[in-house]
Amino acid sequence: MLIGIMSDTHDDMESINRAVAFFNSRKVDMVLHAGDLVSPFTFEALGKLEAVFTGVFGNNDGDRLMLARKSADRLFDAPYTMEAGGKRLVLMHEPRVADELAESKKFDAVIYGHLHRPDIREKDGILIVSPGKVARLHKGESTVALLDTENMEASIIRL
Repeated sequence: MLIGIMSDTHDDMESINRAVAFFNSRKVDMVLHAGDLVSPFTFEALGKLEAVFTGVFGNNDGDRLMLARKSADRLFDAPYTMEAGGKRLVLMHEPRVADELAESKKFDAVIYGHLHRPDIREKDGILIVSPGKVARLHKGESTVALLDTENMEASIIRL
């Protein structure tokens, strides 16, 4: 299973549209959002995804009720645990307990956002992934990640 991972879109519609177009071109099976969508209108772009969408709320998400409604109730409080491609994943925004969750060995991958920096690493054999940030705010590039659950390899993609 090929999973697209994004985070920290912060209402940057141009970059969100680029991310959606990239994920659709790669025919990902699922897109995970690690928080900070910010406003419900972002689903004007995210609604064009040709894959299953699942996300978690971030610290900057405003109208959570409308965000949940616009996402078809596919946004959850973090940490959110799920199975995809036969693998156990945990999705969160803030990475405070990412290492501890990896050390628990209850998951095949720990996915987070918030720091606006891409990160792919292993801890005790568990994959930890941050896609960086989609939004072009602050310093750094607009990035997303791809996760192949068949071989548990992830890569960062610059938009």
